[in-house]
Amino acid sequence: MLTLHHLEQSRSFRILWALEELGAEYQVKFYKRLPNFSGPPELKKVHPLGKAPILTDGELNIAESAVILEYLQENFDAAGQFAPQTAAERQQYRYWMHYAEGSLMPLLVMYLVMSLVPKQVPWLVKPIAKKVSDGVQQQFVGKRLPDHIQYLETYLGEHDYFAGQFSFADIQMSFPLIALKERTGGGYPNIQAFVQRISSRPAFQRAQQKEQALNR
Repeated sequence: MLTLHHLEQSRSFRILWALEELGAEYQVKFYKRLPNFSGPPELKKVHPLGKAPILTDGELNIAESAVILEYLQENFDAAGQFAPQTAAERQQYRYWMHYAEGSLMPLLVMYLVMSLVPKQVPWLVKPIAKKVSDGVQQQFVGKRLPDHIQYLETYLGEHDYFAGQFSFADIQMSFPLIALKERTGGGYPNIQAFVQRISSRPAFQRAQQKEQALNR
């Protein structure tokens, strides 16, 4: 049976959702974060980096969201309902699978990290730390992230999903777009509409309910 090693407040939700879309038989091993927000040492017994998600299938431990999603689609989606159907859609599928973590998430993570820096240093150096973090946000993240947001807003104004019909590329893109929606409010209606479309899927809602039960 498939085992999802699921870390709270992580990208693991993508895999939980995909498993629900597939109707696959699986079990979840849940891990709570440490006070410093890192994963517990038990995860390193599964994968040397101690990160999640990790999917175990027999003797195989698979890490990285996009790799896991592709593995699930290729091995458990017999009808091909979550894969693109045309050559053009397949190209878009590959692109968005890699764009999510290769281009978009690094900016969002840097923004989050920089916003936390002043809170994590001794009070004596807080003013300096704040100036440094504000400078990075304004000069690096602030100059790049708006272009990505507008790029996504324009694309989603022309497409309901990222690669034709709903596919696992939409699951991969869901994590950063949900974060963007929360941070930008209603300023980007096409991003907001996309998040509404995917979150209304029964499998998404089942996964959300299971995650909420695990977090109790």
